[in-house]
Amino acid sequence: MYCVQCEQSNKGGCAVKVGSCGKTADVADQQDVLLRLMQGVSVYADRAARVGARDEQVDSFTPHAWFTTLTNVNFDSTRFDRLIDRAIGMRERARACALTAGADLSALPEPATWNPGITRAERAAAAPFAAIQRWMDRDGPSVTGLRNLLLYGLKGTAAYSEHARVLGQEEAAINAEFHRISAFLATDPTDIDALLRECLAVGGLNLKVMALLDAANTGRFGHPEITMVRMSPVAGKAILVSGHDMGDLEALLQQTEGLGINVYTHGELMPANAYPGLKKYAHLAGNYGGAWQDQQKEFDAFPGAILMTSNCLINPEIKGYADRIFTAGPVGWNGVPHIQNHEFAPVIACALTQPGFAADAPEQRIPAGFARNTVMGVADTLLGMIKGGEVKNLFLIGGCDGARPGRNYFHDLAVSTPADSLVLTLGCGKFRFNREDMGTINGIPRVLDMGQCNDAYSAIQVAVAVAGALGCEVNDLPLHYGISWFEQKATAVLLTMLHLGLRKIHLGPTLPQFLTPEVLGVLIDKFDIRPTGDPQEDLARMLAAA
Repeated sequence: MYCVQCEQSNKGGCAVKVGSCGKTADVADQQDVLLRLMQGVSVYADRAARVGARDEQVDSFTPHAWFTTLTNVNFDSTRFDRLIDRAIGMRERARACALTAGADLSALPEPATWNPGITRAERAAAAPFAAIQRWMDRDGPSVTGLRNLLLYGLKGTAAYSEHARVLGQEEAAINAEFHRISAFLATDPTDIDALLRECLAVGGLNLKVMALLDAANTGRFGHPEITMVRMSPVAGKAILVSGHDMGDLEALLQQTEGLGINVYTHGELMPANAYPGLKKYAHLAGNYGGAWQDQQKEFDAFPGAILMTSNCLINPEIKGYADRIFTAGPVGWNGVPHIQNHEFAPVIACALTQPGFAADAPEQRIPAGFARNTVMGVADTLLGMIKGGEVKNLFLIGGCDGARPGRNYFHDLAVSTPADSLVLTLGCGKFRFNREDMGTINGIPRVLDMGQCNDAYSAIQVAVAVAGALGCEVNDLPLHYGISWFEQKATAVLLTMLHLGLRKIHLGPTLPQFLTPEVLGVLIDKFDIRPTGDPQEDLARMLAAA
């Protein structure tokens, strides 16, 4: 396998039999085949959309299929066999839809007609035709790198779209734009300017998708409220829910009500504790643990059942919890029971057989719930503090976390920010510093937890509103960015920030391997992207520019 899609990639790419994430070469091949077929699906769906036609099943399957190929999501080869079968069927549905609508089906690119075979052996033999290194010699690293930037941005956008879709929110126009860009990618484009335009188009699309997901979350669970989230366990039977999917969490809370089982969030689900529609359940006991990369240690120590939703799964076989972890949604691992249709009885039964926590741990709480509605609710106060000089700088520090050395940069940057500044944070990158006592300004905590990584939308809306109230552009605000990059959702968010014209983004701790020096040079020139360096030097540069 050869993989450069995330920070776990070895130097030069994961040219190995098993990736750093635990993905096997066989599964990597299956994911490549699936994505090539899905580009073919989009070719027909795009042609159909041009004449006003669509197939709802195709549109529903598309984000889910793309989501399964993200880093640390699905490692289950049997499920990929089924996904590839379904993709072939969906391609035919999309073709039939286009034909019936009278769409032009001339000059079809390769993914629209490519046949990877029926058996796993045939598909393994066909996989090199779908692998990214196929084009490295023909098109060079810069063109290939830009296509990867586009591909991985689409992956992240698909993930957020799937999060919204499972909560009942999707839009035909968003699906059509996704298919359009995916169909463009299916042509194996080589024009650098066109590739850059489409990368920014992904950023614009992802902004719409994040708005849709924000509407799905707040429409279903209410707007987050300032909440002191318990970070230490209490006595009793226990279930731990990790990932991003608040719909899964809600269903589990409903099914465990009155059973004497405490439910805890983990990782990116911690912000769920601030939503009224979820915090109303008394047995939502708080958050256990921190970011995803520590899960093997934390899951092993957790004395209950574990449910992994959406993404960030690490090999559960290494530690002693493989017999009490379950997956849901796009997540999968060979041999791990998979929950469908929110039927969580096996998870509950497992939790009842486990010892649970014997006693309450010393109480620890941290504030959360500073999403856009909360922050804008005190907009006058915030603007007054900025105009009066009580708040001189705003920092957006967060994103995806990971295990590589250098990620203490974001902790060191956050704790070094001046006392007259506010730190907006989101994603699991916040676990680097969210238990630090950084004080308050006029009773407002200096660290404002805005939520999950998709809640970059909240941060963007707050920045736009503050700039509008001050009569300036967002780039003129004393707003500084320290963005922790890891995988494809972060790629989509970065493209959204670039689409909005945000500049001087400090990105790290290591840059994506698919960004060749030439491509990085373009991004530095156009957007002043800045690789992270020494946190004190970066902070001094940020403050000097304020």
